[in-house]
Amino acid sequence: MNAVNTISRVEKTALEHSKREFIYSPTEKIGIIQVDNFPLLGKLTALRFIEWIQANPGGVVSLPTGKTPEHFIKFVIRYLRGWHKPSIQKDLEINGVDPSIKPDMASLHFIQIDEFYPIDPNQKNSFYYYVKKFYIDGFGLDPVKALLMNFAEVGVPAHLTLKDVFPDGVVDLSLRHRHPVDLSEQRQKSVIEAVDEFCTQYEEKIQNLGGIGFFLGGIGPDGHIAFNIRGSDHFSTTRLTQTNYETQAAAASDLGGIEISRNRLVVTIGLKTITVNPKAVVIIIAAGEAKAKIVADAIESPKSILYPASILQDLPNARFYLTRGAACRLVERRLVDFQSWSDLPADQIDRVLIDLAVRKNKMLVDLTKNDLLDDKFGQEILRRYRDDYHSVILRTRDALIAKIEAGLKDVSNTAFMHTAPTTMILNSDIYPIFIIW
Repeated sequence: MNAVNTISRVEKTALEHSKREFIYSPTEKIGIIQVDNFPLLGKLTALRFIEWIQANPGGVVSLPTGKTPEHFIKFVIRYLRGWHKPSIQKDLEINGVDPSIKPDMASLHFIQIDEFYPIDPNQKNSFYYYVKKFYIDGFGLDPVKALLMNFAEVGVPAHLTLKDVFPDGVVDLSLRHRHPVDLSEQRQKSVIEAVDEFCTQYEEKIQNLGGIGFFLGGIGPDGHIAFNIRGSDHFSTTRLTQTNYETQAAAASDLGGIEISRNRLVVTIGLKTITVNPKAVVIIIAAGEAKAKIVADAIESPKSILYPASILQDLPNARFYLTRGAACRLVERRLVDFQSWSDLPADQIDRVLIDLAVRKNKMLVDLTKNDLLDDKFGQEILRRYRDDYHSVILRTRDALIAKIEAGLKDVSNTAFMHTAPTTMILNSDIYPIFIIW
């Protein structure tokens, strides 16, 4: 577990408001600050960012793209543009920021985290375009001090474009180690080698700056930070690399569909790039229950390449900022909530008993007192219901049967509204029927 460094004033204020601990031992290995919703997540992150800049003028920052930082960006711009307004000054002060020191945004060095490849940098869904619009122009950063990923001309002959070099958008990385078979492949090989050299120089420039001082990122469906997907080497650096299906699916809406995103490679800074500065403040933000399992894996599991964000367990100033939904699978926090209810909600009891039956590979009705004693949540159920615990198990069984029977009934003269794209749903809350009877 990381050696916990000093918690900032902004973080202390947020912790007091949340009425949560920073770390719940023994399962949590990274500090956590929890808020109620997505906008508050953006506000907290913006306040911490401003606080860090006040203490580190001229520092090196690396900020995310996409939907994750939406509210973060809005709050930073709101604070910067309204800095001297009494309402903003009061807001800053009560949340732990010194309102007398307006952050010098132009003093910062900026590092772009990642980019799709190949992609036209002027395309509106390129990360280069996003960074220029929201961070360089929106925050007032100095473009001269920014390391950006513009691949329009990297290795590309003067009379050609990236589209000319890779007409179908497919980059064959086997050209790194094989001979090209024609002129087209020869040109592609040359461009790939130029991009690899760009990555090496990009990494060197970051190291020459002393590494990243403030990193803010989201966490992907497979646990990736930047585009360091599951299985990435913890010592990885900036590179051109492939992605996996989870990442391609998440990017499909930005790129125009899975058929396009599955062929895109990415350039990303590495896990070692993010963590090489031992004093770096690294904040991962996540919102919603969809991220809850991978968040719990990163925070509670032993450090592993299966969970890229788990590398942050060794970094003293690493944090997860989470909404209530994103934190809902963290065991100790769930237990605190479970024990705090005067009456245990039926759905929470059902969840505990079903999880326990699956873990023990037993039918619900075969769960014993010893099984419940072997589980922290089961112990609380026993404490509340004592010898009547078996009737609680039967109620859970009956409730599941009722749900299944309701789902098997024919439905007619009923309209369903469906607004999300059709996709495969993998839900860990759908359990094998054998546990019921």
